[in-house]
Amino acid sequence: MGAVRGQSPAEIPDVVVERLPHYLRALRALRDEGTEVVSSQELGEALSVTPAQIRKDLSYFGRFGKQGRGYSVPHLVLDLTRILGLERAWPVILIGAGRLGQAIVTYPGFTPEGFHIQAAFDTDEAVIGTHIADIEVRPVREVQKYVRQKGIEIAIVAVPGEQAQAVIDGLIRVGIRAIMNYAPSNPRVPNGVRVRTIDPVQALQTMTFHLTGQQHPEQQAAPKPASAGPR
Repeated sequence: MGAVRGQSPAEIPDVVVERLPHYLRALRALRDEGTEVVSSQELGEALSVTPAQIRKDLSYFGRFGKQGRGYSVPHLVLDLTRILGLERAWPVILIGAGRLGQAIVTYPGFTPEGFHIQAAFDTDEAVIGTHIADIEVRPVREVQKYVRQKGIEIAIVAVPGEQAQAVIDGLIRVGIRAIMNYAPSNPRVPNGVRVRTIDPVQALQTMTFHLTGQQHPEQQAAPKPASAGPR
């Protein structure tokens, strides 16, 4: 019932990888409800995704399930957990211990998924030495030593936008290969480094476009000319 072969990560489109956590979340919910087998049709209905899209996405990683029988929910949960690298715990560091950074450290959703924020760093002397929950805020100058000693590969950046590129450049130099960026910026990174920028303001801006109810200029109907004839 599990995967028998798959493609290398470089051959798999990012949009496919981005859908996998959604599949995993839905499958975990089905598993917790006691569901043993699910069809691509049923899974697609739960996620508002076509069954064909689900089958195509999973095909990048091998063969799952059997024709006419659907997918084993427990097995597919295990397979996607392995594919996403979630069968192990991932230590994470945070750069930026302001209000946003404090909210990130205390967010309860990371640890159950295997992501453990182990250290926080900042340049502000007023916060260095303080604690967020049970994590002491350290000076940024200690990042290099800490990352190399602990083998950290993932960092979360929560600094002002104008500081983000320099901070990310420094993280890459010490071996960080995956960065979640909360700064309102579009950092440049070399090949082999993954950056995911989360900008809630930008997300709201895309929604207000739809809330205005306006059409694109080229879709707007031209005004009708006034009639010159008698009414």
